[in-house]
Amino acid sequence: MPHRTGDGTDEPAPSAPPAPHRVAVVAVPPLTTFDLSIPGLVLGELRVDGHPAYDVRVCTARPGTVRGLGGLDVVLPHGLDEVAEADTVLVTGIWRPESTDRRVLNALREAAAAGRRIASICSGSFVLAEAGLLDGRAATTYWEYSDVFRRRYPDVDLVGDVLFVDDGQVLTSAGGSAGVDLCLHLIRNDLGAAVAAEAARRLIAAPVRPGGQAQVVQAPLPEERGLSLAATREWALGRLDRPLALPDLARHARTSVRTLTRRFRAETGLSPLQWLLEARLDRAQELLERTDLTMEHVAHRSGIGTADSLRRHLARRTGLTPRAWRAAHARVPATP
Repeated sequence: MPHRTGDGTDEPAPSAPPAPHRVAVVAVPPLTTFDLSIPGLVLGELRVDGHPAYDVRVCTARPGTVRGLGGLDVVLPHGLDEVAEADTVLVTGIWRPESTDRRVLNALREAAAAGRRIASICSGSFVLAEAGLLDGRAATTYWEYSDVFRRRYPDVDLVGDVLFVDDGQVLTSAGGSAGVDLCLHLIRNDLGAAVAAEAARRLIAAPVRPGGQAQVVQAPLPEERGLSLAATREWALGRLDRPLALPDLARHARTSVRTLTRRFRAETGLSPLQWLLEARLDRAQELLERTDLTMEHVAHRSGIGTADSLRRHLARRTGLTPRAWRAAHARVPATP
């Protein structure tokens, strides 16, 4: 409804900020406290246009003191009624995955049946599998638990050595920092690549990494200890709109193409060309969100080439066309 300004003119009343996306984090004892902290740090602290983007609430089957790894107890006041109210339900890691409280399993099944987005960090995938939510789906878990997981849940298509798997309604991640990657991926899907990149910078985390990157990245060989291709990657990021081939990267790194490829995989878990494509897609998504450039110009400035190539690669990554991505995630008035 319009309101009167000091000079007597009417102007539209300010609109209310959008309601934050509600996230119920389900803690299953004995819990891994590091995993439990990730959603609050990555999602709960995120603000967009000055307003909270997510409302993160940690809940458990029996509110009160919950046993954690290393004898660290955590007091959780919220019960599983939070799951029914959530837009996203995220189960964090369990120390020594064993049996799960039936109330947790039932709450997850009901949330999935209601169309809620379901996710897990690390061994939280065991809880989703126990609830039957991963049957027939691709999923991942912490690499040390892969063999146990396969024996226990043969109907799940376990992808053993990736950071996270996005199977539509249900997402799973590996352990440790892969939980951060999963949450940044959720932000990118919900709010766009630019907001996710800003969240990563705030956390002093790596830029949003593709889910298919290896969980366990090889350490450099002893004779190369102390060397890094970080400067070459930074150089390439400033030249994404230009043709870049393996010899260009190797020349900047002052090494052979063979050594460059080996060291690139050791440091990032990706080949140089895979890394370049992911970086160019990140740039394209940010341009779609922050400018009104045509699809051809977005493709050119991100180094992807043509609008058709951009459409194909973005659909593979997100399931959306460039126009649909822009419509869903445009953040600011369009400027070239």
